[in-house]
Amino acid sequence: MELPSRTSGDQRLRAGELRDICARLRRLAPKHDLTGVIACAFDHRTRMLPFIVADMWMAPAGVRAIGSAMVASGFDKTRIVLQQWSPNFRPSRMRLDGRVPDLFMVSSMQIHTAACHDLLRDACTIDPAVRPLIIAGGPKVIYEPWDVFSNHPAVPRGADVAVTGEEYVLLQLLEVLLTERADGEPLRKTFFRARDAGLLDTIPGLVYANGQPDGPVEELVDTGIQRLIGDLDEIPHPALGYRLLEMPSARETLGVKPIPPGRVRYYSRMGGLVLTLGCKFTCPYCPIPAYNQRLYRVKSGRRIAEEMIRLYREFGLQYFFGADDNFFNAEGRTLDIVETLSGTQVNGKPFHKTFRWATEVTVYDTLKMREHLRTVRKAGVVALWLGVEDMTGTLVKKGQTVDNTREAFRLLRERSILPMPMMMHHDDQPLYTRGRPEGLLNQVRLLRQAGAISLQVLMITPATGSKLYEEAYTSGKIFRSVGGRTVEQRMLDGNYVVASHHAQPWRKQFNLLIAYLFFYNPARFIKAVFFPKSRLYLPDSGMQLIGMWGLVQTIRRTIGWAFRLMRGKIRRRTAPPVSPIPMRDPTGAPAAHALPGTKLPSSSNGNEAVAPSSESSRLWVPVNPAASCDV
Repeated sequence: MELPSRTSGDQRLRAGELRDICARLRRLAPKHDLTGVIACAFDHRTRMLPFIVADMWMAPAGVRAIGSAMVASGFDKTRIVLQQWSPNFRPSRMRLDGRVPDLFMVSSMQIHTAACHDLLRDACTIDPAVRPLIIAGGPKVIYEPWDVFSNHPAVPRGADVAVTGEEYVLLQLLEVLLTERADGEPLRKTFFRARDAGLLDTIPGLVYANGQPDGPVEELVDTGIQRLIGDLDEIPHPALGYRLLEMPSARETLGVKPIPPGRVRYYSRMGGLVLTLGCKFTCPYCPIPAYNQRLYRVKSGRRIAEEMIRLYREFGLQYFFGADDNFFNAEGRTLDIVETLSGTQVNGKPFHKTFRWATEVTVYDTLKMREHLRTVRKAGVVALWLGVEDMTGTLVKKGQTVDNTREAFRLLRERSILPMPMMMHHDDQPLYTRGRPEGLLNQVRLLRQAGAISLQVLMITPATGSKLYEEAYTSGKIFRSVGGRTVEQRMLDGNYVVASHHAQPWRKQFNLLIAYLFFYNPARFIKAVFFPKSRLYLPDSGMQLIGMWGLVQTIRRTIGWAFRLMRGKIRRRTAPPVSPIPMRDPTGAPAAHALPGTKLPSSSNGNEAVAPSSESSRLWVPVNPAASCDV
């Protein structure tokens, strides 16, 4: 179920191509006066541990990257709306520069699918004569692009096109459209004309709908797997995107102006930065290596230093989180970054006196970097989230053992770097084992003793695009409903037990809550304040407060599900959700982003694949024709 890779030698863009396409678009931009709105879909029902603070305090890097790319290409009239800050925003009410925007772009994670569908439905109520070109993207669309389209006659159409890749794919689409656009022609009309002429088929990374512009979708055309940006230094500067953020409000409309630069840090207290992409491990539950086509990509230390300094000077940002898959993945490239940062001065002060940042690593790679952790700290790193998963390696082996984990935590604490473990609970792991470290509580206790400041523990839930995905469905592991309540996509975050072969899955749900309660509680807070074991007592006590508050929200949202698992009948799915709309590539062959069982259009080969499951067909079908659709 992993995404396929392009052939070797054709995986990366030509060096400099991202900069070149931005330059070409800047030459086109003055003629078109393009306006665009980028919305980050967010379902507030997902607010619980372990992300309950970061979800509101950090403007997501993905939508900012798209905004930066738009500005770098000459399209300054762009606004970024975060639903976590503006929950009442309605696309049908948006006006930018006094008019309906030419582009409306929605980015969504899988757990925010319901919010994404709401945004798309509302955008489709705009009069077709002035309706913007609707583009969907983000992690949800990378793996399930069909889910932003509709083939039901009683349901608004949804997106016009889905972008299954990075910034370059969107810019290439815009270049084709603006090259073809006639004076005064609505961009959406240009899109359909370019589509019908086959001009989109040479842009890898798109999925578009065939059919009448405002009628049911007949089929989806998938142009294939994207080419990746090889040199991350080419990515447009993140400062450009920060200037586009919509002011948080309860309004349905857009404000006259975005957040003033001097106020950005009051809303986005942390800055998310892309530093590296890719990971050498091939964990069966993770889609990251396949998405990156087994490549590892980095920014230079010089570029990272320049980004942080500019964001500090323009917006006052001093705290950052590296959106890395595994920052310590390649020692040489990591050293280039941390040595450059540690040797950089800001206003005459060492780098780490001005900036504090964190990122994600593994236990195995932390031990390999043991001789360089002092430099890592001097580069400003104050916390590392470590993929411990299961300390005994029962779930997955990434070089972690109980002793290795303890040693890695000790090394980090010696350098005043906070160790922040990330764990996964699974069917074969008991809550407690006497005299052995296999139990969940045993491992939480060991991590706390080793100096863990925070805890993330989630139930392993098969991710789209991972090796485990299809087998989890065909084996009946995935729940369709429990006690009559359908499993919603917002529940696929690991906080809810929605995939298990355990005879009593309710026990797993309670295990998660017990583990958090064991780690975050008033007794530990008091001990951290009055009986600290190290100089890290302030962040320790602070994380206890955040954790206890987050745990209250987690219990409030999941306790009912635990009791439903205990008493209700569990109905299971036997096939992964596939597109209810036929999909093909431009030549008529199976689509690269289609899951097994997806229909091919009957005109493509005369033989149809297995029909889609009823669960997926239901996603965009309304409860009744007069009502809005049930997602």
